[in-house]
Amino acid sequence: MTIIFESILPIFLLVLLGVWLKRSPLIDRTLWEGLEQLGYFILFPALLFSTLATGDFSGMRADATAIATIGSITLMCACLLALWPLLRARNVSAPAFTSVFQTATRWNGFMALAIAQKLYGPIGLSLTALVMTLVIIPINLYNVGVLVWFGGGSRGFKFFAFKIATNPLIVASALGILLNLFGIRVYAPVLGAIEMLGNASLSLGLVMVGAGLKVSDALKPRLITLFAVFLKLILMPVFMVGASYLLGIRGEALLVIALGASVPTAMNGYLLAKQMGGDAPLYAAVATVQTVLSFFTIPLVLTVTAYIAAG
Repeated sequence: MTIIFESILPIFLLVLLGVWLKRSPLIDRTLWEGLEQLGYFILFPALLFSTLATGDFSGMRADATAIATIGSITLMCACLLALWPLLRARNVSAPAFTSVFQTATRWNGFMALAIAQKLYGPIGLSLTALVMTLVIIPINLYNVGVLVWFGGGSRGFKFFAFKIATNPLIVASALGILLNLFGIRVYAPVLGAIEMLGNASLSLGLVMVGAGLKVSDALKPRLITLFAVFLKLILMPVFMVGASYLLGIRGEALLVIALGASVPTAMNGYLLAKQMGGDAPLYAAVATVQTVLSFFTIPLVLTVTAYIAAG
């Protein structure tokens, strides 16, 4: 566990740097929103595209991985929807429910990619990108659907389809996979520029994670916040690792899947909550507590999964 802990420590130091910089007078506050948009629309898609367009997935069990990851996320979504009547009876509002739903099913790709690269090298990076590609579309379908239905906004099919079709992560992933499948090579200088953008996304993305956190929310978390933390950091890894093991996935592949399941929620869901009628403050609170606690739960999940993978 010490090796895993020390490998993850630089990741969290960058997150802490983001926390400090957001509160420091060194950087103009108006810059942060622009950096979020740069990362979400340009840098992170560039990383996904370059990794998927050039990755070698021949030795990876994409079919079993897809069933395990998408199946686990679908199971989590079904459980939450089944719990909605009980949560509503406990005075949980519809906007709050959407934030619980998002924070239990979304995962922080910036953090997963950075940790995978640190722990498992290029193979871990490629497999993490593959897992992300498999789950990006279902996750966004489920979450946008719930926000459309519960968030009080438009429930039209055109609005829903537009949100999915214009998602930069989905577009970049789809393009990368298509080029890889058809053996189309990107002109080397162009690919080099895209890779440089992608490399910048990892460190900047982690700083942005820290900038988006609210430290005060971690000191006195509400019960609904702790519930969402349990769902993402404990129950989701159990679902995903268990399903993957039953499907015969072992070794580093199982560890990377466990890593994806155990990282905290993605910060882009906060922007979606603000735009589509969700409970954005609750989302920020859950993301903060999840990020803090994941510093301890990720090594635990990976250590337990390593014993399972070895067996």
